[in-house]
This record gives sequence, structure tokens and C-alpha cells, in this order.
Amino acid sequence: MLLLAIDTSGKNGSIALAQVASGQPKVDVIEVIPLTGGTFSAQLIPQLSALLAKHGYSKSDIAAFAAVSGPGSFTGLRVGLAAIKALAEILQKPIASISLLEAIAHSAQQTDRVLAALDACRNEIYVGDYEITPDKFSNLARLHSERLLSREEFLTEAQTKLVITPDARLDELLRVSEISSRLVNPPTAADVARLGWQHILRGQTVSPDDLEANYIRRSDAEIFSKPNQ
Repeated sequence: MLLLAIDTSGKNGSIALAQVASGQPKVDVIEVIPLTGGTFSAQLIPQLSALLAKHGYSKSDIAAFAAVSGPGSFTGLRVGLAAIKALAEILQKPIASISLLEAIAHSAQQTDRVLAALDACRNEIYVGDYEITPDKFSNLARLHSERLLSREEFLTEAQTKLVITPDARLDELLRVSEISSRLVNPPTAADVARLGWQHILRGQTVSPDDLEANYIRRSDAEIFSKPNQ
């Protein structure tokens, strides 16, 4: 069985094609293709078609999908999720909607209460509060909350928890503030594939109609729009 995973949440993204077996937690990543930020809409479908053809597959061989639903780039997320929605609707296959913050929380392979953190710019931080516990498929991340915090609120929140982040500058801020942190590699579509398959095995899937972006922050258009007079 083939699993297709997509991440278009950041400045750059990626597509992963993986081999999975029904009921088995193992995920064999076949290949990961990088995507250049700013041109996701032009690259995504051609790169996906080329990846499938390279390994002798077609889109009808895809048995499941995993996609990062946020937080991240408003435009990038819309492009990636629209592609997954269309393919899953045509093929009638399950989708795992993956939070980028959950993927970060898993990166440390730590079974504990952790904060996953991403720099959201504007002196704000995306923060996911998770309890990581082992289960039969791997580690399960139980969500307590995902929020957008000011830097000051975040530093206060982080005092008593381990912070997991792929942002070097944020990690340095935490160390200077004497807060326990761990710097991890940014998640790729390969990580999304592994985490997405765990979700699918647990029955944590969504339909194409229910797949929505998890922006956490409102768009500039919403923030700065003027109410009708």
C-alpha cells in the first residue's frame, strides 16, 4: 500500500511517498521530494506525478494520505490541502490531518509533557502543549492545547516544561532564559508520513470535506479588515 504525505506549511515544503501495510506500524519511506517555497501551486502536482511515475506507480495506487494542516503559511497550506482534498475525493481514500506542532513534539522522541514551539514572527510563538505517552503503534501525543502566545506569555508558560523547537533562535532564547529546551530538525513530509500512518491505524482520519487548515492565527485580511459601516 502507498501512503502520500505532503507538507506545504513553511517557506519550503516536501512530498513523501511511503510503503505501508494494513495494521502494521512500520513505514518505509520510498522517496522525499523537496518543494521550493513561493511556487507550491506550480510544483506540487507535476512533482507528485513525476514521483509516482519514477517508481512505477499511478495515483490509483495511493491508499491513504497525510497532510500538514497548520500552523504556517496561509497560501502554502491552502495549496497543499486543496490537492489532498481533490485526490482523496477522487480515490475515496482516508486522510490524516497532521498538526506541524504535533510533528515537532514527536521529533524529540520524549515521553513526557512537552511544549512544541514555532516562531510565528511579530513577537509571537505558536505553542502546542502535548502529553507524549507510548502505545502499541509508537508514541501517542495527547493534545492539551495549541495557541498563539506573545513571547512573554510563552516564556512564562515554558518555565516548568520541556520545550521542543526546530528554531535555533528560539532555542537560544530559551537557553538564555534558563528554560529546558531541545533543538530538533524541522519535520519533513517523511515525518508526516510516519505520524500520519499512526493516526490512520488509530482511526484518526478526516473526509475531504472535513479537511481544514489549522491556522491558529487569523489572516491579515481578517485582522485589518474594517467592519461595514
